[in-house]
Amino acid sequence: MSTQFDQVSIVKKANLYFDGKCVSHTVLFADGSKKTLGVIFPSTLVFNTAAAEIMELNAGQCRIRLQGSQDWQTYQAGQQFQVAANSSFEIETLETLDYVCHFI
Repeated sequence: MSTQFDQVSIVKKANLYFDGKCVSHTVLFADGSKKTLGVIFPSTLVFNTAAAEIMELNAGQCRIRLQGSQDWQTYQAGQQFQVAANSSFEIETLETLDYVCHFI
């Protein structure tokens, strides 16, 4: 996992979700792709996806349950998980989670 992104544009306005429990900024790349960089404060939330995503965890720990699954999976800094397009996932952040969301 890289530690920085070079030659990008950043959308200044923050994306605020769930009454501020999730805060991110959109990063735009020259090839037209985008990512979001953000934090999720300790909480249990449900996210819906339009595009497929890879969630890369920089710091913190969480548990997730993908749509249709009965099982929770635990992830921590240095790990990542993938979510299908047009799906959803539940996430329980056990401590503040610093992440990069890669839209694929």
